[in-house]
Amino acid sequence: MRTSSRQFEFPEFSRRDMLLNAGTGFGALALSAMLGQSETVAAPLKPHLVPRAKSIIFLFMEGGPSQMDTFDPKPKLQELAGQPLPSGFKRVVTPMGEFNSPLLASQRKWKQYGESGTWVSDWLPYTAECVDDIAVIRSCWTNGLNHSGGVCQMNTGTPLAGRPSLGAWVSYGLGTENDNLPSFVVLTDSSSQVANGPRNWSAGFMPAAYQGTQLLPGEEPIKNLNNPGGITDERQRAKLTLLQQLNERHLQSREFQSELEARIRSYELAFRMQAHAPEAIDLSEETAETQAMYGIDKKPTEAYGRNCLLARRLVERGVRFVQLYHGAGSKWDAHSGIERNHSENCKKMDQPVAALLKDLKQRGLLDETLVVWGGEFGRTPMSEKGDGRDHNPYGFTMWMAGGGVQGGQTIGATDELGFHAIEDRLHVHDLHATWLYLLGLDNMTLTYMHKGRPERPTQNEGAAYEKITGRIL
Repeated sequence: MRTSSRQFEFPEFSRRDMLLNAGTGFGALALSAMLGQSETVAAPLKPHLVPRAKSIIFLFMEGGPSQMDTFDPKPKLQELAGQPLPSGFKRVVTPMGEFNSPLLASQRKWKQYGESGTWVSDWLPYTAECVDDIAVIRSCWTNGLNHSGGVCQMNTGTPLAGRPSLGAWVSYGLGTENDNLPSFVVLTDSSSQVANGPRNWSAGFMPAAYQGTQLLPGEEPIKNLNNPGGITDERQRAKLTLLQQLNERHLQSREFQSELEARIRSYELAFRMQAHAPEAIDLSEETAETQAMYGIDKKPTEAYGRNCLLARRLVERGVRFVQLYHGAGSKWDAHSGIERNHSENCKKMDQPVAALLKDLKQRGLLDETLVVWGGEFGRTPMSEKGDGRDHNPYGFTMWMAGGGVQGGQTIGATDELGFHAIEDRLHVHDLHATWLYLLGLDNMTLTYMHKGRPERPTQNEGAAYEKITGRIL
């Protein structure tokens, strides 16, 4: 259990110190020189509560999917399409100033699925098959109006830069179950940069050892994992030992430095990963049937299918937090042409996501793996540029499955047009508190001392929601 008894100080770096810290590179094998696992995260730690889940897989739809076109049907929106927003609605700020634009009807066909009768649109036929394992949350809200702030807040709890990501808090609070793999891994579906880039999986003011490790899209997620030609394991080990000795000597002559400590640990982990990571990321070990289930055999679903299958393999091997970005580069951002935009994105994402849920379930992993789906915000009922929708942080949908979550639920509600969350409203801090709770971490007990004050993952706000956790809190 992490408490406030430990305090890390961060001394100022001179230009000389910075060059010395950066100068002993181990190449790309160090995986951005920030893969380090300090001694305090080398083994599983005691949670605050009885955990429901061991790991989280966060399926992040970057750009903001439309709730009223996926999981939150609005008959009134169809009725009032083409008219301005009714005067009774509270005026709010919209990023593109489209508050008075005509309402845009959804063109989707809707159906209730499963024993739960959960509503899902025709864009998501594969996910619809899994609704009895899913809790749909229709009442999420955030403070981030644009992509930078929204993505940052969904990852770190605040629209402003500088705080640790949730994955970093999980790594800090629980450690890793596998010393040979990072505890926090990030996957993207293309070479496009996610809004904010590595800030989304940063450790913020905590030691860099807790930040996420990004694996690259494609068939070689980790570059330079194997030794260069002619370099034996023994020679690589000798080089690493010498490098460790030099770094340790440098560290002893200075006050504790998080970045250097993380760098030292990173080389050890990188060396261990040479032996263990190839097996973890080798999808050829999976049957052709399994790969086809994820859609790896088809161009539209290949990229996200590979990532979803890799996510399953990583949590199988003890990785605590795996985040999978879909639509890297805000590709869900449908300010115009929402029909084309969302149709293409759903085709790429739907089958792999459903396959992940089914695969986890049939392997007995879903009960111990919390799967979360959603973006940084939703979209407005008002139109933008005729056939698009603006950003909407005031009410949108996410869903959760596994990890102790009771499936087949629809929790919360937006108003009759899908604009504002009005029932069971859950802010980002509440969502984060709930996810942590399911992992056995209390969001108010988990603290890290920074500049003389206890910092918490939800900034002293938020509470786990009992309709999701199934417990009276």
